[in-house]
Amino acid sequence: MSDHSTDLAHNIRKAAAQLGFAAIGFSAPLPQTLAILRATAMVHEHRNGEMHYLESRMEERADPSLLLPGLRTIISTAISYNYPLKRQAGLPKISKYAIIDDYHTVVRSKLEELLAEIENLVAEPLHARITVDSSPLLEKNWAEEAGIGKTGKNTLLKVPSAGSYLFLGEILLDREIPSSKFTLPNYCGSCGDCLTHCPTGALVEAGKIDASKCISYLTIELKREFTAEEAAMIGDWMFGCDLCQDVCPYNQQTSITANKAFKVREELVNISMERVLNLTKSGFRELFYGTPIFRIGLRRLKRNARAVENNMKKSGTI
Repeated sequence: MSDHSTDLAHNIRKAAAQLGFAAIGFSAPLPQTLAILRATAMVHEHRNGEMHYLESRMEERADPSLLLPGLRTIISTAISYNYPLKRQAGLPKISKYAIIDDYHTVVRSKLEELLAEIENLVAEPLHARITVDSSPLLEKNWAEEAGIGKTGKNTLLKVPSAGSYLFLGEILLDREIPSSKFTLPNYCGSCGDCLTHCPTGALVEAGKIDASKCISYLTIELKREFTAEEAAMIGDWMFGCDLCQDVCPYNQQTSITANKAFKVREELVNISMERVLNLTKSGFRELFYGTPIFRIGLRRLKRNARAVENNMKKSGTI
């Protein structure tokens, strides 16, 4: 690999840091047999719930070069949303990633800025594709291949010093950049707090999740009405769930993000069920437009709120 390629990687890292990324790394698009076996096992064992999109486009998951002709490098990035959050008791909970601007938009914008910097550094035309949780790319796998993090027992990527409160994003590039792969330590060690604190048993074993039991899946991905069992499973979580991250000792040792890309929408931090249940379509749009919550629509948000209200009444929380 030429000195120019090494310098390019260094300058890309520098640009990424200036843009607020917590980590960046590079990997060659080599076959990832083990990752594909894990992905297909989840489907074959029916652990994907009703997320049928996970059953398709396996060929592209196995071969990311199908996503960009001439692909030579996958640039993996992580950006932190680990900010302080004070929740009031007796109110429905919303995952901290959902009370800020939609990460699809914010991270894509940051990656577009980074790609522009890369184009300025390279004296020849580039072909590239940006993806933020929007393609069949196995994001966590490629992040590990790039050496930026290690998947924990809760199935989420942990990045050194940044933890797992992260958004991932990639730039597929037709330019070769030296791989930054190296072996990271097992940050979990003998800890199993995420496994024991998962209230629904969705973490069936270390590194293995049954999405159909996951509160995040139930409140975000599931489109139909809840069964009685599913409604009870979500507890007091109205959108998403942070439990397996909140109890993680490694996360508790990481730094609060200094990234200013995400602005907390304070009116959503401690929103009441009454307000949600009384929302009109226009009120819903005004309150949630531009956040991940807007994606599920008012009907499903009210479905979640009704279940949470019933659960909290039964538990005596309200």
